[in-house]
Amino acid sequence: MSVGVLERPVTGSTPEPTTGGVPARRAMLRWAWRLFKREWRQQLLILLLVIVAVGAVVVGAAVATNTPPPANSGYGTADDLATYTSVGRQSDLHLAATQIPSLRHRYGAVQVIENETFNIPGSSQTYQLRSQDPHGPYGRPMLQLLSGHYPTGPNQTALTPGLASALNLRVGDTWSKNGKTVVGIVQNPQSLLDEFALVPPGQVTHPTAINVLFDAPGVDAGRIGNNVSTPGSLTNNPINPDTIVLALATVGMLLIALVSVGGFTVLAQRRLRAIGMLESMGATDRNVRLVLEANGVLVGAVGAVVGFGLGLVAWLAYRPHNEQSAHHLIPMFALPWTVIVVAMVLSVVATFFAAGHPARAMTRVPVVSALAGRPAPPRQIHRSFVPGVIALVIGFVFFSLSGTAGSSGAIWLIPGFVALIAGIILVSPFFLALLARVGRKAPIAVRLALRDLSRYRARSGSALSAISVGVLIAVVICVVAVARYSNVYDYVGPNLAPNELAVWSPNGQNGNSPNPSASTPQDIASQQAGVHAIATAVGATRIVELENPASSVGLQNPSASGRQFDGQIYVATPALLRTYGINPSSIPSDVDVLSSRPGLSGSGVQLTFGGGSGKGSGQLVGPGAGGGGPGPGGGGPGPGNTNTCSSEGCIAHPVVLEESKLPTGTDAPNTLITESALRRLHLASQNSLDGWILQAHSSITSTQILNAQAVAATNNLSVESKNDAPTSSEIVNGATVFAIALALGILAMSIGLIRSETASELRTLTATGASSRTRRSLTAVTAGGLAFLGALLGTVAAYVGLAGFFRSSALEGGLSDIIDHIPWDNLFLIVIAMPFVAAIVGWVLAGRNPAGLSTRPME
Repeated sequence: MSVGVLERPVTGSTPEPTTGGVPARRAMLRWAWRLFKREWRQQLLILLLVIVAVGAVVVGAAVATNTPPPANSGYGTADDLATYTSVGRQSDLHLAATQIPSLRHRYGAVQVIENETFNIPGSSQTYQLRSQDPHGPYGRPMLQLLSGHYPTGPNQTALTPGLASALNLRVGDTWSKNGKTVVGIVQNPQSLLDEFALVPPGQVTHPTAINVLFDAPGVDAGRIGNNVSTPGSLTNNPINPDTIVLALATVGMLLIALVSVGGFTVLAQRRLRAIGMLESMGATDRNVRLVLEANGVLVGAVGAVVGFGLGLVAWLAYRPHNEQSAHHLIPMFALPWTVIVVAMVLSVVATFFAAGHPARAMTRVPVVSALAGRPAPPRQIHRSFVPGVIALVIGFVFFSLSGTAGSSGAIWLIPGFVALIAGIILVSPFFLALLARVGRKAPIAVRLALRDLSRYRARSGSALSAISVGVLIAVVICVVAVARYSNVYDYVGPNLAPNELAVWSPNGQNGNSPNPSASTPQDIASQQAGVHAIATAVGATRIVELENPASSVGLQNPSASGRQFDGQIYVATPALLRTYGINPSSIPSDVDVLSSRPGLSGSGVQLTFGGGSGKGSGQLVGPGAGGGGPGPGGGGPGPGNTNTCSSEGCIAHPVVLEESKLPTGTDAPNTLITESALRRLHLASQNSLDGWILQAHSSITSTQILNAQAVAATNNLSVESKNDAPTSSEIVNGATVFAIALALGILAMSIGLIRSETASELRTLTATGASSRTRRSLTAVTAGGLAFLGALLGTVAAYVGLAGFFRSSALEGGLSDIIDHIPWDNLFLIVIAMPFVAAIVGWVLAGRNPAGLSTRPME
């Protein structure tokens, strides 16, 4: 008699299944390294993404951190600074004589720096006559000798390069103003804009400011005096360049992770048979995941190291230019190492998680299917739409909190952007499925492409999310820039046209006279002669006078909250109007104000003409402006949330005519009050000369500006040329180009990966007679569909966040700011033109027969 069993009984000697321990992991890591070396070309796009991202973080973080003034600017090596000034508080300098000995007695060594302020001849800028010991205990970082030597006697001085150039002096020359000999060229390394003439200590007889450097360890600055500060007390803002760059780096690494998912998926499918062989030999799921995740770590680590090296080289090359723009010296390796290291670690983490997604998918493929090379069926994503909508609502709330908090609300923008990005990622699969349903009745090629986007939306969704996030950032920049530049009250932008030069009278609003007074006819005649000489120096062909109305004339926002009117108002003289091609007789007699500011006529602006401060500012009469106070005959804060506009000194509804021929510069005559309005207000006789506008046929060069300043100095005039402020179109167009370039780049990296998953279906189509036209249509629809959905989702998410911000911001005009000023042209380029270009490029590049179309490649 015998007994048989269907299964072998378990005995104590049967080994437990294990992961292979350290030898197995070491073998998997060696295979991952060989896989990286053999397949690096297939991962080149991911590598380039990481390299560019890390390099951009290195350069961007270095620029963002080093561009602001150093934390110890003005302090040297001291920990405390006591400031005594004669501006607004005449007793400060008297207190300095008694308090400086007390500081020396209580805290030891002190260094006294005395400054007397003067105007640079021919310019509205100032310089300081400074007495400072170059070898003092604390001020050495604030002085650097460029040539010559430091002044040692009462008849010697050293000038900064800018001041020496403005005065046309060199080492060895004698300064005619005070008879001192220039013995050296110096600068303040902590502020290259600091223009001064250095003299030995005790040579400043009438200082306007005294700075005392000293160390008071362990003593709070407030206990020493109200005029004492420390470097740390000025840098407490949590939203600093480091946190901003780190936030941008995090978003960038998220984009890399989203784009890299498809690349690692294709790599895993290429090695599907090898993975099946490993599993058939006893490799566990953990071993398989280790191979692909280690490959992701290698890609991230190599990209981070190479990106850091390239970024460091780029920073060293750009550092001299950054010093000129930041206006202070920057050490060679003054890099935010914490931010850079975190960014490098984030790049490795991003590629690790991007490789982990396909790694887990490969472990779900049966061994037999893996050995046969059959990929796993596409994994569908369900129930992500509602959480995505909730995330978008949370983003809306955070943006609203930021708008409500005002200038301190920037901290709420970070979680707001995080919530919007999370919402985009979660809702992307739903819209891919929706797009496939919409295309059910489309031609076969279109229907197949949209169906594949839906079927493989676990990976096409990552590409869609990356495109949407890039568009989100660009649209936010576009909308905010257009809304800000469209504000008719607080006007921003370039000050003048490139071919214009403003010359200011010393007694005008922008003049350099410390005590302006009415100019005599002799003064005006002398100034006009100087203006004609300046016009000759710059090649100007037109000269027009700028006249100020009475000092009480101004414009104000009817609302006391939000942005208030900023800018000067000039008189619309016939000569000024003809200069800009306007016929004075074409202006209706009932018009009060002419302006080139779009939307000023419908803004409800009010014209004030009483209760002026006598400063002749021609600016805001309202809160915080010092123009006119509340009460009869003036504007100013009224009851509730409005500015006062009484009939004795204010016109509530002036007739405003928008004239596009007037200049748009912030310091140009963009807003004028008509002579007929001044006559009606009985103020026509109170006009005063402010300056002149000079126009040339071409842009005025820097050499011509220097010559103009030299001529102006001899006539006690000052000149102003075009600044570097960007225009609205420059910002908006730059953001649009960024969005289009980023979207097309992501599509270029993603389309091939997405279409490669359907290679078997493409073979079937080709075998049944499908032509290259079908292949072109598949790729074109895939590219166009992803681009359109990404642009649409990014735009919608941007407006969700901005709607929350503008509806609650006290400085902005509410939702009307983003509804009335939509950048239609740029949105058309992003939402319509960019998908069209993507489809065309996909059509053109998809005509060639792909390699391995007729046979399945053996990997």
